[in-house]
Amino acid sequence: MRAAAGWFADARARRRYLIALTILVVLSVGFGIGLLAWDNPMPFGTDGFWRIAELRFTNVLVMIIVAVCQAVATVSFQTVATNRIVTPSILGFESLYRAVQTSSVYLFGIAGLVAMQGLLQFGIQIAVMVALAMLLYGWLLTGRYANLQIMLLIGIVIGGGLGAIATFMQRLLTPSEFDVLAARLFGNISNADASYLPLGVPLCVVASVLLWMRARRLNVMALGADTANALGVNHRRELMITLFLVAVLMATSTALVGPMTFLGFLVATLAYQFAGSDDHRLVFPIAALTAFTILSGAYFVMRNVFYAQGVVSIIIELVGGVVFLIVILKKGRL
Repeated sequence: MRAAAGWFADARARRRYLIALTILVVLSVGFGIGLLAWDNPMPFGTDGFWRIAELRFTNVLVMIIVAVCQAVATVSFQTVATNRIVTPSILGFESLYRAVQTSSVYLFGIAGLVAMQGLLQFGIQIAVMVALAMLLYGWLLTGRYANLQIMLLIGIVIGGGLGAIATFMQRLLTPSEFDVLAARLFGNISNADASYLPLGVPLCVVASVLLWMRARRLNVMALGADTANALGVNHRRELMITLFLVAVLMATSTALVGPMTFLGFLVATLAYQFAGSDDHRLVFPIAALTAFTILSGAYFVMRNVFYAQGVVSIIIELVGGVVFLIVILKKGRL
């Protein structure tokens, strides 16, 4: 209980956490600097060097936003769902994104989609996905028959239904429209538009800070609805607030770079192992650093070693999917 209250069980646990935190900070800084400076054709310190580094910094900033959004949102969602396997992506959030993207191309075509580029289009995507996510998860987690099995079943069915609708609309598109849409449906850091950052950065920072400030309440929420209510925490109210902030983070990440289904699960699973604690004030920083280390490390290696940075998300999804199956088989239950 001391770890849940913000204290380490002993000096060994504290030392382990500080070592993990230090390693992740060093790796994050190293990969970040590597992405900015490695293979820069201009001499170090010149104006040309800094201009190229500034251009690359956009991708690094996008990775930071995606890492924080995915990490904080997944850890928080697993807490209110009282299960460390389910994630917003697994329950159909990516299907919402695909449905919204496909509908926009189907209804407005390429010309309409191009005309809506910029902050307006980005803001509309986020608003629509947050609204749909709140309806979906708010109903599943607070309804009369709310429980994990029903939530999984209904979430998968709704996600499959949205996917089927999106597939149907895709078949009615012209080849050129489908090509434009396909690029948006594939998670890639290169998909991010720098014009989205003035909105994406504040949304990420505000939602993440608010969740971190509610870390003590999340610690209580992890004990279950009955225990939380008994300890004076309004479980339903805290649940809806957390779901809203999670939806904002997931919508921001997904609208910025596209779907990354298993990144959040992979990061959350590793973060609890590295932190050695259930206290969200300790888990959140480790999770965010783990996510950025994975993203930046994979991007750096694939770009500078294999010259295939476009497949970074595929590898992350593959590794995340394998880890998901291993955890399921190891636990033998959801």
